[in-house]
Amino acid sequence: MTNEDEQHLRWGVRRRLEFIDFRLFWEGRFNRKALADGFGISSQQASTDIAQYEALAPGNLSYDATLKAYVRTPGFKPRFIGQSTDRFLLQLAAVESDWMRKEDTWFDALPPAEVVGLSSRKTDADHLLAVLDAIRDRTELNIEYHSMTGSTTPARTVAPHALAHSKGRWYARSWSREHNDFRDYSLNRIHRVSDPRPCPVDSKLDFEWAHTINLILAPNPALSQERQEAVAIEYEMTDGVRKLPTRLSLSFYLMSEFNLDVEEGKLAPEKQQLVLRNRTEVEQARAAARQMSKEALARVANS
Repeated sequence: MTNEDEQHLRWGVRRRLEFIDFRLFWEGRFNRKALADGFGISSQQASTDIAQYEALAPGNLSYDATLKAYVRTPGFKPRFIGQSTDRFLLQLAAVESDWMRKEDTWFDALPPAEVVGLSSRKTDADHLLAVLDAIRDRTELNIEYHSMTGSTTPARTVAPHALAHSKGRWYARSWSREHNDFRDYSLNRIHRVSDPRPCPVDSKLDFEWAHTINLILAPNPALSQERQEAVAIEYEMTDGVRKLPTRLSLSFYLMSEFNLDVEEGKLAPEKQQLVLRNRTEVEQARAAARQMSKEALARVANS
């Protein structure tokens, strides 16, 4: 089969070939029954899929009569799933955190694992759907929201236009009618949603969201040279620097998470392993974009 033929594989067939690839790569083996049971296909179809996989990825598997399973060969190279570890680890964390059922993954046996964290109130599905509808339809909503920093009045009128994730929390990036500016609202602090209607404000006026800046990250120079090198390797730095493109509105969260907003020397270097070389530039750019949005929104309100 040529690469062109491979691109035209039916979706169901490709998914089964990905399953074979996944099990071989991460667990070292699979058997025909697992393939047949997992996808509700006949043993004959499973045999056909395995033969097709062998044709597309020759030398990736061999049959072990003792184990009665197909096993990964020493020269195995994934053909359909890539070598990224993210999918495996994220799904493992999701299963261990009860965010996802094991039956919804391609895992057979899970390695011993434990996810440590302080879980918060889960986002209500109806509230999330209302936010997604508002993003798609460009509408505003009345919400009941419990803020930790703003007004103590729970009633809000917001127009979500994007989602953002940071430190285990999901936010709705939204225009606030009460404040006439753009703010982030934690999804799990929304307690009621109602009355969707057309929004008069264009989300393109959210300049903090629209503009990005490179965060120039480096190991804390107060660390020993050996530890600086370890940090540089961990964060895939080049010549001791990592340039991370980030939306201005989200730079705040990253800076807070890694103590990048704290002046160097105020914390032990082990507590501030990274430093932000262009912190002043980032803060000034964020403030300038916010001011641009406020001025543009004021012009819209007065027009």
